[in-house]
Amino acid sequence: MEGGAYGAGKAGGAFDPQTFIRQPHTVLRMVSWVFSIVVFGCIVNEGYINRPNEKEEHCIFNQNRSACTYGVTVGVLAFLTCLLYLAVDVHFPQISSVKDRKKTVICDIAVSGLWAFFWFVGFCFLANQWQISNLDDIPLNEGADAARAAIAFSFFSIFSWAGQAVLAFKRYSLGSDSALFSQDYMDPSQDQGPPYPPYASNDDLDPSTGYQQPPADAFEAGTQGYQAQDY
Repeated sequence: MEGGAYGAGKAGGAFDPQTFIRQPHTVLRMVSWVFSIVVFGCIVNEGYINRPNEKEEHCIFNQNRSACTYGVTVGVLAFLTCLLYLAVDVHFPQISSVKDRKKTVICDIAVSGLWAFFWFVGFCFLANQWQISNLDDIPLNEGADAARAAIAFSFFSIFSWAGQAVLAFKRYSLGSDSALFSQDYMDPSQDQGPPYPPYASNDDLDPSTGYQQPPADAFEAGTQGYQAQDY
């Protein structure tokens, strides 16, 4: 956006919900938010099963409770992270300091990249455990669709968070508009007005009077003007 810093307009502008929702990074955050709900929702609702002759529930992913725990934990934390950064995106145009905007964008790059890595690990972990699971232990194939959905949306989340990191990097590359934002900002109350001429040095003072000697051109002009008067 022109006239702003790090992809946002001039600080203090009115919030426009339609413009905010249409922003690419906002769309990706909302998509990632939905993906996280699908992942931990599927695992919580149908990720734990038990055989008819048992009361204890087992994780559908090869009866490995760590796989279900990881999927739920990453999903819930990603859900909260999306909400947090949506709130940050709403507040971002109101940040007047370029340094604070820069720190926010750098943090966005790091967090988005980290979550893309977490989802990659989660996808590999869940897919591997599902591949080696014994489907005969799953009564009536219960929860199989939920397990596949969790794996699929873990895979999709890798790209949604990686896309957020790419967009954040592009915002970082935009930098700031020096016409509106200055790293070396000076308080207007400290402005002393137009610069005044420097004080005369001791070399420019007349030793006999202690005052500054006028320029020779000014002295000659004054003398000619005085002589021009005819009384």
